[in-house]
Amino acid sequence: MIPAKSGTPVGGFNHNVKYGPRVYHVQTEDSGLPHAHYITHLFVGGNIVASMKSSYSEKAADPQLQRVVRGLMEQQHKAMLRRLITASSTTRQSASPRPTTSRACSRTAPTPLPM
Repeated sequence: MIPAKSGTPVGGFNHNVKYGPRVYHVQTEDSGLPHAHYITHLFVGGNIVASMKSSYSEKAADPQLQRVVRGLMEQQHKAMLRRLITASSTTRQSASPRPTTSRACSRTAPTPLPM
C-alpha cells in the first residue's frame, strides 16, 4: 500500500439500508487537511435527512493521522447505521420486514431520523 500524502482525505464508507419500500444511504467522508473534519450523511431518495460532523483538528499532528481518522470515521459511520436501525425497529409494525444492510463500496448534534 502506498502511504497517503499529508492532508490527503481518508477514503470513506458507504452503505445502503433497505427498510420497507425505502433504501437509506449512509455515507461518511473526510475533508482532509487543513479542514480536519469528517461528516456522515443519511440520504433518502438523494436528499440528506440526517448528518453528523466531527473535527479532528486536535489530532492533526498525530504521526498516524490517517489510521486515527479512519478509525474515528468508522465509529461515526457505525453510529449512524445503529441510529437508523434502532429508529427503524422502534417504528416497525409487526408485519413489517426488518431492515437489512448491504455494502455499497466518510460532531455536530445528530438530527432526528425520518421514518
